[in-house]
Amino acid sequence: MPRKLLKFLILFDNTSLLYFPGQFLSGRVLIELQDETPALGLHFHVVGEGVVRVRTTRQERVYDRENYIDFRMRLLGEPGQGPSILSPGIHSFPFKLGLPLGLPSTFLGKHGWVQYFCKTALREPNGLTHKNQQVFIVMNPIDLNLEPAILGNISSQETFRCEVEHKFGVSCVGSGAVLCKVTLDRGGYVPGESIGVSASITNRSRVTIKSTRAALTESITYMARGKVVQSEKRELASLSRGKIRPGEKDEWVNEQLYIPPLPPTNLMGCHLIKINYDVFFVVEPKSLQKEVKLQLPIMMATYPLRSEEEEGGYKSGTHYPSTLPIFRPWLEDKPAQD
Repeated sequence: MPRKLLKFLILFDNTSLLYFPGQFLSGRVLIELQDETPALGLHFHVVGEGVVRVRTTRQERVYDRENYIDFRMRLLGEPGQGPSILSPGIHSFPFKLGLPLGLPSTFLGKHGWVQYFCKTALREPNGLTHKNQQVFIVMNPIDLNLEPAILGNISSQETFRCEVEHKFGVSCVGSGAVLCKVTLDRGGYVPGESIGVSASITNRSRVTIKSTRAALTESITYMARGKVVQSEKRELASLSRGKIRPGEKDEWVNEQLYIPPLPPTNLMGCHLIKINYDVFFVVEPKSLQKEVKLQLPIMMATYPLRSEEEEGGYKSGTHYPSTLPIFRPWLEDKPAQD
């Protein structure tokens, strides 16, 4: 009757499984045996990798990979030595290593991922190898307070503007244009906050504007072998207003566009996957004319701007997520509108 391995687990000291670059990854490999068991070695491997895997329209597979962590150690046994005898019961083998600085945040997408995990293998002299693995999460924080001044500052009330003057239809003498000015309260946010959108739309044309809307979008670009091989765009949240007739004007005054849980802008340290966020302001005419879009790029960070006037230094009435969002299933049925 074969020996029975009752338990073979990787247990982290940090039960949340969330780590920052530069922190120590520590824990133990726990083995529980029913019988006395000889073991040639207990191997431990920490892996951090970025992978892009895409199938093209010609059904060709495109693959690329980069390593962030590749750390191997033996927790039991030495090369060339005979087997160690493990008695029945529970055995605990501790491990500890420092995570490198500059690791990209964990991310799982449709065509690629950044993932971190530990693998362990217990080898017996008879050729039998027991294996297990456990993932952990890395979050590389972006602090808006440490970013360049272009991100804006609560105290200085810097804003981010975009404006356009557009003529619908065939230009002729006496025809007017639609003048649109859009302003964001700043250029950097964290999930849980709301983007303050202000806009002024003056319709001097002869075409009725059907609606105006502001939309927060996420764009993901996948690279392989130095080339863009796939991209995704999703609409995350939106606000809309009604029609504006010729000669009329509409004003948006600090309308609040909520930010759901999201990974930060870009994956710093990853060269295969890029993440960007934009606020698009769309003016849609009632006729068959093409809509007008204004694009305002923003940064999605981890730590919000602090303000001395507000309790705790953060924006009052805001819930800041405490974990990094990995899966975002609510986005699957909401593609961005082109």
